[in-house]
Amino acid sequence: VQLQASGGGLVQPGGSLRLSCAASRFILNGYAIGWFRQAPGKEREGVICIASTDGSTYYADSVKGRFTISSDNAKNTVYLQMNSLKMEDTAVYYCAAARGGNIARSADEYDLWGQGTQVTVSS
Repeated sequence: VQLQASGGGLVQPGGSLRLSCAASRFILNGYAIGWFRQAPGKEREGVICIASTDGSTYYADSVKGRFTISSDNAKNTVYLQMNSLKMEDTAVYYCAAARGGNIARSADEYDLWGQGTQVTVSS
């Protein structure tokens, strides 16, 4: 498994959760890492991305100010910190890697996908 996502769970509205995406050093050095989510009956949505080239980030409007992406090279892990969670954030979250390392916004730009992790925001 080249990408391993974890950290999902059940959280109340307004709460926080941190997702992890473990990957090899080779991938983290040469690929952009993004997080996508898919809710039942909806299309997969690109949420956030971090470039390996310069560390720049992209945030979807729906998560700006609430979600943060970061990379811990020592642990070969990219984190998605989710704060002020809303019920509409409920979805299966996937991490993915895009060859080339630049910011990638659409799913078809990604070459590798991890398994999903369920995030449920509910009272």
